Amino acid sequence: MGDKQTQNIVSNPKYQYLRRTRLRFGWTLTVFMLLVYYAFIGVIAFDKELFSAKLGEGVMTWGIPVGFGVIVFSVLITGLYVCRANGEFDRLTREIVQEA
Repeated sequence: MGDKQTQNIVSNPKYQYLRRTRLRFGWTLTVFMLLVYYAFIGVIAFDKELFSAKLGEGVMTWGIPVGFGVIVFSVLITGLYVCRANGEFDRLTREIVQEA
């Protein structure tokens, strides 16, 4: 890619929009993941009894399904990012490359 072509891409308003949107979306998902994870760890650190309480008459405690929920949440937000990246972000990237 030549220097002029690089300048054309960087100065393209669609590229600026793509960069800004992708960055904002990535950081938003990162903040949500950190909040969920650190809330989980915070409860473990400061209120052990909450997650060690038994669920019904069995041996399972609340910590197991909540921990599983944290894992499922991370998979879901990863899937959300991949769907948006494969749809909107890839479409914008193709348009930017074609215009360059």
